[in-house]
Amino acid sequence: MNQRFRLLLTSLIVFFVQLAVAQVNVEEKYNKKEVQIEMRDGVKLHTTIYSPKDTSKSYPILFQRTPYSCRPYGEDQFRKSIGPNPYLAEEGNIIVYQDVRGRWMSEGTYDNMRAFNPNKKGKETDEASDTYDTIEWLVNNVQNNNGNVGTWGISYPGHYAAFSVLSGHPALKAASPQAPIGDFYFDDFHHNGAYLLSYWIATSLFGYEKSAPTNQPWYSIPDIGTKDAYQFFLDVGPLSNLDHYYGEDNVFWQQLKDHPDYDEFWQSRGLVQHMKNVEPAVMTVGGLFDAEDLYGPFNIYKSLEKNSNNHNTLVFGPWSHGDWARQSKRQAVGNIYFGDDISKNYQKDIETPFFNYFLKGEGKNNLPEAYVFDTGKKEWNSYEQWPPKAIEKESFYLNANQTLSSTATQGFDEFVSDINKPVPFTEDIKVTFTPRKFMTDDQRFAARRPDVMIYETEVLEEDLKLSGEILAQLKVATTGTDADWIVKVVDVHPHEAENTGEMQDHLQMSNYHMMVRSEVFRGRYRDGFDQPKAFEPNTKTEVDIILQDINHTFKKGHKLQIQVQSTMFPYIDRNPQNFVDNIFKAKASDYQTQTHKIYHDSKITFDKISQ
Repeated sequence: MNQRFRLLLTSLIVFFVQLAVAQVNVEEKYNKKEVQIEMRDGVKLHTTIYSPKDTSKSYPILFQRTPYSCRPYGEDQFRKSIGPNPYLAEEGNIIVYQDVRGRWMSEGTYDNMRAFNPNKKGKETDEASDTYDTIEWLVNNVQNNNGNVGTWGISYPGHYAAFSVLSGHPALKAASPQAPIGDFYFDDFHHNGAYLLSYWIATSLFGYEKSAPTNQPWYSIPDIGTKDAYQFFLDVGPLSNLDHYYGEDNVFWQQLKDHPDYDEFWQSRGLVQHMKNVEPAVMTVGGLFDAEDLYGPFNIYKSLEKNSNNHNTLVFGPWSHGDWARQSKRQAVGNIYFGDDISKNYQKDIETPFFNYFLKGEGKNNLPEAYVFDTGKKEWNSYEQWPPKAIEKESFYLNANQTLSSTATQGFDEFVSDINKPVPFTEDIKVTFTPRKFMTDDQRFAARRPDVMIYETEVLEEDLKLSGEILAQLKVATTGTDADWIVKVVDVHPHEAENTGEMQDHLQMSNYHMMVRSEVFRGRYRDGFDQPKAFEPNTKTEVDIILQDINHTFKKGHKLQIQVQSTMFPYIDRNPQNFVDNIFKAKASDYQTQTHKIYHDSKITFDKISQ
């Protein structure tokens, strides 16, 4: 493993282990204990317990389950920071971390996105039962606990926090799934049937099984020998050539290759559909510019809202993946600055009061149903529901001469999708483990390519606030038998816009094309993600794409722009543009350049809030 990827792996572990800036001397304030808690089937899970040295009162338990390690190991080795944030650590809580089944110092076999079994019998287990058994042990064996437990976590640990509400343990009073994976076919590694090639490197983290508990990594990151990811993946060619880096011993890589469709394998691992009759209070947290997990937090919240009567709160800020757990003074994503102390204020005024109210009975429950940042006006909005009330549908047709209008016209635009020159997802030259900055990147580099179609309004004469769901209904045709369709929602800034402190040297905020939202759809799945279907060449076909929600005001003097393209490389793998049974097993000869059409009766529909 070369030095660059060794540092990359280390930074990932540090990200999940020490997200918050240390403001508490953990060793001075807490005792640490490590235990092996036996599950109902006899498997023992490594669990680390930080308990306040002040034993004059009782404390709730804040519990995180993680596949990323309880490091550092050893009862004399302390984390620099513990808990969801330093405020909760400072005031005193019992903080517990656990290596999930089959990871690091825990026994058992790891199953990536282990399926929930609502009808367990006897000694059958899943992540919900492991959560239940652990909580049962904790409340009965950890001194000075008040009998109330809260769970939290970000990304994969957020998935386990969401899973915890299915445990049914009466001591679990509150959970905060943060950027939780809701379904691996729509989060992280897939989006609407397309494979997110940029996450390929992370396959090593989840794909290799270990034979015994260990405090050292048992996997390695592949050395691709370059800092130019675009060129690397283009040179690799078909996905099948990546077998050179991952063999049959990488279980996850084999699962990805063997299950390209949304079959029973993936369906059984989805968590969103199980969010029913939940009793603990839930605060789901996400970042509006999270490239990894947007589907999960939005859909877990919506499923809970539909199928449970618990306290259910949604918080979405101007963050990339996990930003809310940091304490940077200036909150920015890429070149776009949103304000000062946004994450710090969230931790102090939202996250801490949530846990204190439901676990300690302190303070008031003043959180709105949905607390969502307006990424255009750069201010917080409180809503009584999400998507918000008092909305109307606003549709824009993709018309001729690069215009958006309220009525459809005849005709189409066409472009050549050159299989050897895919549209890059960023103009930056880098290898990123999990890309983030591009979510607000300037899209001028794409808008000026002939294989990216743009449609935009005139300069807005008043603010246009779009909040909630987005549906793109494309009418398309292709000379091939398969294609990807990518829609981007862009905020075009005025010429007089001033640079932020974060602006890259080669860019200007003048006429900046800020990406607000983007999504891909693999066209073969237009009739269902479990029903791949070829296109009939040169035949007009409807492809509907649901983009994740936004809360953005396109301000007076700006323009709303829609970009449509067929490649976004190497964030998304290349579609061969020629229907094959399994793209993971396609040959180089299957990849063909095709010509695509976008008809002018295509439209995109937003939820609009009157100003």
